[in-house]
Amino acid sequence: MNRILVVEDEKKLARYLQLELTHEGYEVRLAHDGRSALTTHADWPCDLILLDLMLPELSGIEVCRRIRQKDNVPIIMLTAKDDVSDKVMGLDMGADDYMTKPFAIEELLARIRVALKRHSEQGAEHAPGERVLTEGELSLDRDSREVRYGTEPVVLTKKEFDLLEYLMLHRNVAISRNELLDKVWGYSYLGDTNVVDVYIRYLRCKLDDPYHIKLIHTVRGVGYLLRLEPEGDGA
Repeated sequence: MNRILVVEDEKKLARYLQLELTHEGYEVRLAHDGRSALTTHADWPCDLILLDLMLPELSGIEVCRRIRQKDNVPIIMLTAKDDVSDKVMGLDMGADDYMTKPFAIEELLARIRVALKRHSEQGAEHAPGERVLTEGELSLDRDSREVRYGTEPVVLTKKEFDLLEYLMLHRNVAISRNELLDKVWGYSYLGDTNVVDVYIRYLRCKLDDPYHIKLIHTVRGVGYLLRLEPEGDGA
């Protein structure tokens, strides 16, 4: 039985989610503020966290940041805010998904199933010999989650790492924005592919610009392709 920690300060909504999730066969615990969320998470290992953005004591963003320092558990953020910058901030801190209130419980349940399935697949997909991905002087260690260019470490957020990892696994292949959303963010994200462009820009700022290379190429009408070239070569 999968365990889900619901962190929500609106107690009626938290209780509603607890009842619905229990009915679906999940074991559920509740936390109503940021500090109790961290305490519960430490004492009660869970398989997924539903995390409200606006919380007393500690914000959802801070809770997410602290959990990500120790645990890769799937995190779905819940918030009344509907702004791209808020979404990016949550994802940048390591959230796997993002839902804006009010939401349909059916959609939330679907997102939970996808997040759990993706997390399970990630744990099983590392085959021997594929733990370190390389492209020229760029290396990505899938176990330690460290990235280096030559001997220099490249500091990436969780989502930046996940995006680079997927591109490196499919080097020299044009990948659509929708595929990147589905495979990296873990769900079909209809209508707003801007978040992919934002994270591609982040990666270019951390890799292409400082090392004078052309790593991530835009494929017009399709999406993006990873192929390492010296700066000034290629499209």
